[in-house]
Amino acid sequence: MKILITLLKPLSFIPAILMLYIIYSFSAQTGEVSGHLSYQISYKIVEIKDEILATGKSEVQLSEEANAIHYYVRKAAHMTEYFLLAVSISFPLYVYGVRGIWLILLAGIFSVVFAGLDEYHQSYVANRGPSLKDVGIDSIGAAFGILIVQIFCWSVLHNPDYKKKKAKAA
Repeated sequence: MKILITLLKPLSFIPAILMLYIIYSFSAQTGEVSGHLSYQISYKIVEIKDEILATGKSEVQLSEEANAIHYYVRKAAHMTEYFLLAVSISFPLYVYGVRGIWLILLAGIFSVVFAGLDEYHQSYVANRGPSLKDVGIDSIGAAFGILIVQIFCWSVLHNPDYKKKKAKAA
């Protein structure tokens, strides 16, 4: 069993590699493509809200509402991407025994550096540009992801039932 776990450990980084690819792919989209995609999401949000609340707004009103939340949807997407990246980096590090402040530092530094490189990459994409504010927003998402992993893993390892099961297995 230990041999299988040892062989599978490196595969725990696959979600992180996948997230890096997804983030890079979104950053490679031109400004028009990226803006249109996030506008569609914004419009869908207000459309669903309109259906749930049965307000019966016109397409023009829905479009105005979508425009009003468009900026926030884009920034929430940034936070979500880097939240998921930090989670997908933190879990494998935790599996390899990196805990506490070292996990925070390694996953945090990696996420922030990648956010900076991602913004630099955007400076070469049509109608896109780098933004220090976006690096900050990305970093907030990453910090939440790292914190969630720390809390989750600590609570599992310090659960009295987990300790009993581990003692019985030994």
